[in-house]
Amino acid sequence: MSVEPMTSQGYDELLKEFKYLKDVEKPKVNQEKQRAAELGDRSENAEYHAAKEKLRHIDKRLFYLNSMVQKAQMIDPSTLDHSRAHFGATIHIIDQENDESFTYTICGTLESEPEHGLISVHSPLARALFGKAQGDEFTVLLPSGKKSYEVDSITYIDVYTLKKNHRSVANYGFH
Repeated sequence: MSVEPMTSQGYDELLKEFKYLKDVEKPKVNQEKQRAAELGDRSENAEYHAAKEKLRHIDKRLFYLNSMVQKAQMIDPSTLDHSRAHFGATIHIIDQENDESFTYTICGTLESEPEHGLISVHSPLARALFGKAQGDEFTVLLPSGKKSYEVDSITYIDVYTLKKNHRSVANYGFH
């Protein structure tokens, strides 16, 4: 079984969503399905079919979240050496072709927001960055093609201070 690195806060968020879906949303949708079933003919009962569909989505999400819980490996990046790129490191890189600079933080799958520079440990760029130190040059094959970069600096910034999209209970359900 592969491991899924994540911060303790990411793990807490994962458990929060799992418990909400299991203990609140699924029972609520089951009741909706039961009420709709009591209305009669199920073959033409849109409410019944909608509730069944919601339950399928909830069960799929619960299955996925459960697998993530089982694979979770909590890491506190603040305690790691920041002389090399690793989980939780914020890395400033420079494109060697046009001197354009980028900043990325390597984080867990469920914590990632690529549009805000938070990249998953499983992304091609994160895998290419692992173990690199300031001044190291590397090449990575990205969907847009082969790119060459130089590591300008490596620091630590807490992942959750960089996140822009914080999920809440309102986002957990299927509406």
